[in-house]
Amino acid sequence: MLATIVLLTALFEAVTLCGRFVFGLQSTRDTRCLARWTGGLRIHHGYVGVVLCLVPEPACFCVGAALVLSDLAHHFLVLWPITGHHAFDLTYHR
Repeated sequence: MLATIVLLTALFEAVTLCGRFVFGLQSTRDTRCLARWTGGLRIHHGYVGVVLCLVPEPACFCVGAALVLSDLAHHFLVLWPITGHHAFDLTYHR
């Protein structure tokens, strides 16, 4: 199960990076097709992952955990080094 979660995390992050840096999509507003699945709301895939982790089905847990890990990796390993913004930092600033 752990190998599946790691593989899915890498896949989700690769799709996110390609969408942002290869195709220039900045948000779900740019993708348009995602809006129908979220009711037009901008929802991070990490939030969807948390909900999927609560479903008592191993496949849902694997996908949910991978979505959460992908969202964390994207914020702390991609966005924070690029922007340097404290909102993506690992610690609170005083």
